[in-house]
Amino acid sequence: MAQFVDFLNSLVWSKALIYLCLLVGLYFSIRMRFFQVRHIKDMVKLLFGGKDSEQGVTSFQAFAMAVAGRVGIGNIAGVATAIAMGGPGAIFWMWAIAFLGAGSAYVESVLAQMYKEERDGQYRGGPAYYIEKGLGMRWYGVLFAASTVLACGVLLPGVQAYNIGESINNAFGVNPAVTGGFVVALLGLIIFGGVKRIGKAAELMVPFMAIGYIVVALIIIIVNIKALPGVIALIFKNAFGLDAAFGGLLGSAISWGVKRGVYSNEAGQGTGPMAAAAAEVSHPAKQGLVQAFSVYVDTLFVCSATAFMILITGKYNVHKPGGGFYVENLPGVQYGPKFTQLAVETLIPSFGAAFVAIALFFFAFSTLMAYYYYSETSLAYLINNEKLRKVLINILRVLLLVSSFYGTIRTASFAWALGDLGVGLMAWLNIIAIVLLQKPALATLKDYEEQKAKGLDPVFDPEKLGIEKADYWKEIKKKYQK
Repeated sequence: MAQFVDFLNSLVWSKALIYLCLLVGLYFSIRMRFFQVRHIKDMVKLLFGGKDSEQGVTSFQAFAMAVAGRVGIGNIAGVATAIAMGGPGAIFWMWAIAFLGAGSAYVESVLAQMYKEERDGQYRGGPAYYIEKGLGMRWYGVLFAASTVLACGVLLPGVQAYNIGESINNAFGVNPAVTGGFVVALLGLIIFGGVKRIGKAAELMVPFMAIGYIVVALIIIIVNIKALPGVIALIFKNAFGLDAAFGGLLGSAISWGVKRGVYSNEAGQGTGPMAAAAAEVSHPAKQGLVQAFSVYVDTLFVCSATAFMILITGKYNVHKPGGGFYVENLPGVQYGPKFTQLAVETLIPSFGAAFVAIALFFFAFSTLMAYYYYSETSLAYLINNEKLRKVLINILRVLLLVSSFYGTIRTASFAWALGDLGVGLMAWLNIIAIVLLQKPALATLKDYEEQKAKGLDPVFDPEKLGIEKADYWKEIKKKYQK
């Protein structure tokens, strides 16, 4: 069975998916005339606009929820892996996929807002919802939702929790079972409080964790500022195969950079739009722009912080594809969080393990919150009966907590493989859907820009744009036209 799952993963996570994400992001960016540059000012301004409501959360809370899901162990371990296997040039390709992936993030988030609905007194939306309403394929939506519940609700939480338990144990000697109990108790308080409590927790946690991590990275860069021009030159030379020292790594730099970038920022994978749908906004384009910015935060800020800490201090190895090393600055050190720990310890000896452990705790814990929200949103889509839905949501909460506790003690490679399979399937299903639904999504940006040009605060009217089945916006529109 394990071999069969590994075989399926090799198909799902093939280079076809990697380049599909890249090409779709490029296509959307061109169609929208590189809105991610033209509207950068609006992205930042809209972060702090809008208000919450009984059904929804603020734009910033929805942004924080999405960043919570995007920023995880991949921002530390994933970046180190990309450098080790693809060389410093992999970082350039991570930046490229973040820039282009903002286009996919905009489209999927706009669609989630457009076709959202109210269930259990909360806004619900995401790929399953817009697949059914926009494409008229209930079975397609069910397949996506089921994949999400399995992957995010049951299989993936243990991996994040495992990294919390292991890093805390390595840094402070705390038994993983004790850490697991603390994680479960804190997580339970948050997820049993519903989406609004998740939003408020993310609103407080995400800025703290991201800013703190970036500040430490900036201090390390400033201390080693003379090496910065050389590091930047190395990244660009290696990215295009112009550095003789890494002559055989051009393909690996592209492949690992794009793969780890996609895995980290999740643009196009269908998870971010579930958080986007929860926002209370007057126009879907507003949340689309905010969510596009969340891709920047994940990769251009947090991943770059890790990359520069590692590269500027020289605390990394680069493997040759056939065996051996191009660079072996750390003999016997396996790629992963250890690269970052050693980089931080160049600033303060013996501080690296503790700092990375704390950073991993916040990164992984915030991802656990996001996993729960994604799986709850998908379960709400699958079950129409309100009473049964509430019972199953509580069961889901318990399962996620059990998975998280078990993960801090022991992680199963088979469960990780199954989780990867679920996430990969989600990405294929979602990317195909957003390409098919591009017309209404692109129309929202044009409508937003036209209203802004007239000096108006944009309000979405699906009937004016000829968009069908965006029924809930009839009620939302009334609130903003008073």
